[in-house]
Amino acid sequence: MFKKLFMLFKIGRKLSLSGAISSIYEIYRPPIAVKIFFLLIGLNFKSEKRNDLNTPAGKKLCIALQEMGTTFIKLGQFLATRPDIIGKDIANELEKLQDKLPPFELAIAKDTLKNELGNENFKQISNISEPIAAASIAQVHFANININGQNKEIAIKVLRPNIEKVFNEELDALMLLAYIVQNLIKKTKRLKLVEVVQLLREITNIEMDLRFEAAAANELYENTKNDVGFKVPKIYWNHTTKKILCLDKIDGTSIRELENLKSQNINLSKIAKNIIQHFLRHAVRDGFFHADMHQGNLFVSKEGHIIPVDFGIMGRLDKNNRKYLAEILYGFIKRDYKKVAEIHFLAGLVPNNVSKDEFAQALRSIGEPIFGQAVKNISGSKLLSQLFEITEKFNMQTQIQLLLLQKTMVVVEGVARNLDPETNIWDISRPILEDWLKDVKDPINKASEVIGEASEVLKRLPDLPIIMDRANDVMTLIAEGKFNPNTLAYHSLKEEELKLEIIRNKILGGVLILVIFALIVFK
Repeated sequence: MFKKLFMLFKIGRKLSLSGAISSIYEIYRPPIAVKIFFLLIGLNFKSEKRNDLNTPAGKKLCIALQEMGTTFIKLGQFLATRPDIIGKDIANELEKLQDKLPPFELAIAKDTLKNELGNENFKQISNISEPIAAASIAQVHFANININGQNKEIAIKVLRPNIEKVFNEELDALMLLAYIVQNLIKKTKRLKLVEVVQLLREITNIEMDLRFEAAAANELYENTKNDVGFKVPKIYWNHTTKKILCLDKIDGTSIRELENLKSQNINLSKIAKNIIQHFLRHAVRDGFFHADMHQGNLFVSKEGHIIPVDFGIMGRLDKNNRKYLAEILYGFIKRDYKKVAEIHFLAGLVPNNVSKDEFAQALRSIGEPIFGQAVKNISGSKLLSQLFEITEKFNMQTQIQLLLLQKTMVVVEGVARNLDPETNIWDISRPILEDWLKDVKDPINKASEVIGEASEVLKRLPDLPIIMDRANDVMTLIAEGKFNPNTLAYHSLKEEELKLEIIRNKILGGVLILVIFALIVFK
């Protein structure tokens, strides 16, 4: 407990000295209890004269988080996907947060390679370059590898030393802070701050195990190997471990180098169209998409193939969410707002006590202004962004996986518009959505789906009595409000909340003792 409190105090000092807390106060006006809490842990013990009074609060927060290191860079990047918590303007500023830190020495990288791969595999690697890119979690080197007598150029990603320990210690303190804020400010409960921090922990801990990134790249490769114009680099599994990722070096031009692409006679309009269609295809067809498709992570080969890199942040949608997403977007394209409203109710995104007609009217207020604009201003991501803005009014539950999709759509559309400003997002999206919905509703596919589900039921018939007993237990818990079957990582989250409750009780006990001591001494 004391270690977490000490770390929380250190984070408080970091926030104070960097100017982040003053930026937060410019954005929000928290209750006096929160200000007192921050004061008690030392956030405002030292006032500083800053020369950035004219700098917007969001930009100052972005700079402050950048200065505070790995955990806070990741926190800022994650919050950029949550405009429902920090607002659209701040989210837009945090999107500019640069995930860059000074590189660690080549000698340390080589030691890590040798320790992780063993001497035999390490000897197959030669000409290891100095770092060519260094981020908060890992850095990248170029090298050559000899596989069965063939010499190939590869990129090697190496994890930073001790990064997991530092990150998890700071995140423990942030978890405690989120719990305190959530309990002090009742309005923040719908934002699920503790769940947000827990999700950040899970995402980043997966990101810190490079085998998961390799698996993500491999899954994307398998899903897209027949997609014309999209090429995922090959993973070298024998030279990949928790701290090391080896994959093919990219032979292509960065998608941001427009003049270079034009000089190679690359059709920019076609690339713009392809990037949107590939992204939507991956989201609705596969339910698995690259969620960090900014210009730095996309290359174009001489043949015009789009080549993605950096598979640390991936999005996943289950079959129902994919169907609802496609139906919602397609409903907006058809301007059938009642249909879109029905899909929201069917998906359980809107409480049943909400008027369907009123919700359809709110959807119309979003859709009509967008469709009334010029082609170059029509945006699917803008539509989804405004759709999420009405969540509080209709008491809708935050859908984190859809928020990640929406933020990726913003980036993808931005990349496409940079390539071709006249890109018509809806015309490009429509055939992908129509084809997928047609495929989902196809009678043969429906029949095979029913048969598949029926066969699963038949297989489990012998276990039916046990299943019924368990179901009865679960239904009892649901009725008592002790179980939410829709929450991701439910058990780990509940464990964290239990730990936080214990810490809170200890803190309250400690404060009570201090108050009694003060009354006795200073009476």
